[in-house]
Order: sequence, then C-alpha cells, then structure tokens
Amino acid sequence: MTHRSFLSHTRHALALALTLVVLGGCASSGGFKRLLDRGDGDTGTTSNVVPRGGVIAPDMASADEKAVATLYNGGLAEMQAGNYSRAQKKFAEVERQHPYSKWATKAILMQAFSAYQRRSYDDAVNAAKRFTTLHPGHKDAPYAYYLIALSEYERIADVRRDQRQTEKAVEALEEIARRYPDTPYAADAKQKAKLGYDRLAAKEMDIGRYYVKQGDYLAGINRFKKVIIDYQQTTQTPEALYRLTEAYMALGIVSEAQTAAAVLGQNYPNSEWYKDAYQLVTTDGKQPVASESSWIVKAFRSVTG
Repeated sequence: MTHRSFLSHTRHALALALTLVVLGGCASSGGFKRLLDRGDGDTGTTSNVVPRGGVIAPDMASADEKAVATLYNGGLAEMQAGNYSRAQKKFAEVERQHPYSKWATKAILMQAFSAYQRRSYDDAVNAAKRFTTLHPGHKDAPYAYYLIALSEYERIADVRRDQRQTEKAVEALEEIARRYPDTPYAADAKQKAKLGYDRLAAKEMDIGRYYVKQGDYLAGINRFKKVIIDYQQTTQTPEALYRLTEAYMALGIVSEAQTAAAVLGQNYPNSEWYKDAYQLVTTDGKQPVASESSWIVKAFRSVTG
C-alpha cells in the first residue's frame, strides 16, 4: 500500500474510531438527553467530577449541564458538517467554560481530532498531549497517543528531503505499540512504523546511489551498510545487497562482492537484483559464495538468528 493510500485509509479508520469514542460517552443528542434526564447515575443527580490532580469540582447545576450539552453538541454538529475549524473552537469553549466537567475531558480529545482533520497537526499534537498529561489513565488515552502519532506520520517528508520528521513519527508509532499492545491502534501503528522505516532506508539508498555515481564507493558502501544493519526488514534490502556487490566489485574487493551476491541469492532468489548481482560477479568467472567472516553474513544472522 502506498503512503498516500495508507493515509486515506487512516483518516477513515480514525473517524470510525472517534465515532466509537463519542458514542461511548453518550455524546449523541439522545445520549445527552438521557444524561440530563437522570444525571450521571440512576439517582437523578449528577455526581462530582474529580479530575486527576485531586481537585474536586463543584456540582453542576441543571442549567450548566444544559449549557455544556448545547455547546458540545454544537461542536459535534460542526464536525459532522465538515466545519472542523469551528468545531475545534466550540470544543475549546467547552473546555474553557466548563473545565471540571467530564465533557471538558472529551472536548480536549475532540479538539485534537478536529485539528487533525483540518491538517493543523501542531494543534492536534498539542491537544492530544494535553489530554494524555491531564488524563494518563483515561480509557481514551490510547486514542490520544494514536492521534499524536498520526499527526507526526502525516508530516513525513519526501525521500529527497531531511528525514528527521520520519524518525519522529516512527518513534511516536512505536510508543503506541509499546504502551498499548492489545489495542486496535497497535497493529495499525506497527504497519505505519514499517512504512516509516522503509522511508528511512530509501533515504540511505538515495544518498548511497549518489555517492556511487560520483565514484565515491566507500561512502556509498557505508550508506548501503546502514540499510543492511538498521533497516534489514524493509523493501530496500535487496537493492542494498546489489549495490554492495556493485561497489565492492568496483573497488576490487571481490570476496565481499561475492558474499553480498550470495546473501542476496539466499534471501531473495527470485529478485531482479539477484539476477543482476549474479551476472556482475560471474563476469570474471567467480561465483556468489558467502564468506563466514564477512560483516554481511553476521548482520543477517543477527536479525534472522
């Protein structure tokens, strides 16, 4: 799946996930009516909301409940109409005017989502981080971390540009898998992290090819070596092995060229890169044979066991 199509799929999945968050909190108009009719429990009264940090909020009067419900529903209406900028402002007002209500908690998350949808990724990250800081144990904390990671992921740059943003996105995605391994977000985060690693490897390949083209084979080898050692599970590995074969042959280091070609054939026997590497090595009557002392063999063993 391409980066672009993956992002389109992500936005659909994210909206669906948010729907579950919203409905889970009775955020529909019917849910609000039930909340106002009977309060937070079955006694007809609204219980105190205790935010993290130990501050006990005062009871909300009925008029206050109706006010926050109206404001929050207004934000939902704007969001459902695709007016994410106005929705974000309304949810911000919920948080500002009713800071101790449980709807303020949800409003922070809704601000993050609205900002994400309008591609205001800094705002999305800031709101989601505020949520995780204020409510680290909240049941929707995994979703907030997911929003942070996606906001970083959406800003991944073209392979020809600096890849520090990609590294930042991968780090955020891996944090989700580490913190919440049993959530639906973990599997998606792992998949996106793989795409991120592929982008980082592609950047190394791009630089390596440039060096080889300039005749600086040692500099090129160092870039291809990084792909083998750090990004071996990416789609860039077959070409990296071929480029190593090519560069080592150009330097007359035939043993390493044979090893690179042999490892390529063992792991990717049907690859076009192997066919080219085989032809390159056998031109001088050599065969692809792996040297057990080569760093290439050791690098593959460290990953495959």
